[in-house]
Parts: sequence; structure tokens; C-alpha cells
Amino acid sequence: MRIVAGVWRGRALQAPPGGTTRPTADRVRQALFDMLLHAPWGGRDAIEGVRLLDVFAGTGALGLEALSRGAAFATFIEQERAALATLRANIATLRAEARCAVFSGDALAVDNLSADSPVALGGAPCALVFLDPPYGADLVPRAVAHLTARGWIAPGALIVAETARADPPWPADPLAERVHGAARITIWRAPTSGP
Repeated sequence: MRIVAGVWRGRALQAPPGGTTRPTADRVRQALFDMLLHAPWGGRDAIEGVRLLDVFAGTGALGLEALSRGAAFATFIEQERAALATLRANIATLRAEARCAVFSGDALAVDNLSADSPVALGGAPCALVFLDPPYGADLVPRAVAHLTARGWIAPGALIVAETARADPPWPADPLAERVHGAARITIWRAPTSGP
């Protein structure tokens, strides 16, 4: 597994042992970032200079890919121990600590997260959000609602979710949806105002 493009192009990323974490394949990341850069609703401004949130981060491949391509800052949320160790190692390998915050814990209980970085979210909501939860658990709608209610997701943010192809599609009106093998990538915008 490698960074596909940007300043860290070609740099190898670690993956934790075992099958608990399912890293997004390089070709899927390439297709996703091509969409983000070239779709009418995307463009360079969708990535460059933004603060991003990588939820159920695993190895951090999605957030680190965005940093490589010019994102300003990445906040990662992960609770699985081996994945956290790998995520921290990948950040250290890229010497990206100053541009990252890692929160360990449940994304559905962000009030109880602990940060291992002195740089926290700082009250600034994120304009780009990646969610790659365990398949089949219907975690995306719940995580988006929870993180939005707590101010972690900016109004109008681009949200990208990787779910199982067999999972029910959500939301009903995405900007884009692509299937890659067993994975479904869905992209939509957060509402620009409250309910």
C-alpha cells in the first residue's frame, strides 16, 4: 500500500497484521481522488488547504493521501489498537505529526475521545470528511449525525464514505457513487444549514 500522488507519492504505508482493518486499496484511492479533483462539484479547492476528518481511520491512508495532495490538517479517529499503532507509525514515517491529530476511541462518542497530540480540532469544523467503517454495521449515518451535532463537520462539507457493496445505499441523493469490487464509495455534501 502506497501514497498514490502528491508530495509523498510512492511512499509506503504500513497495514496492521490480521484482517480486522481493511485498508482502502491504492486503485480505489486513486479513483476517489480523481473524482474529488475532476467532478463539477469538486476541484482543487475540495482538497488543497482544507481541514479534514478521517473517521474509522484504520491505517490513515485516506487522510494521509489528502495531506500529500495539499490538505492543511488531518484529524483521525480510530479505536482499534493495532490500527492506532499503525496509523501513528504511518504519520511518523511521513513526518506529518505537525499536521495531524489522532483521537483514540469510538466515533459515536466523540465527547469521550482522548487525543495523543497537543494539536486538537481547535473548534474548526472539517470541510472534507472520510468515513471507512467496518462493513455491515450501518455506522455511516449515525457517525455523520453525531459528528455534525458536535460541530466536527462543517456545513456544506464534502463527505466520502466507503461501505460494503451489499450495504443499503445512503444517502438517497449522493453527488457520486461508485462500486469497486466489494466496496461502494459514496460522496455527498453535508447540509449548509441546520435541520
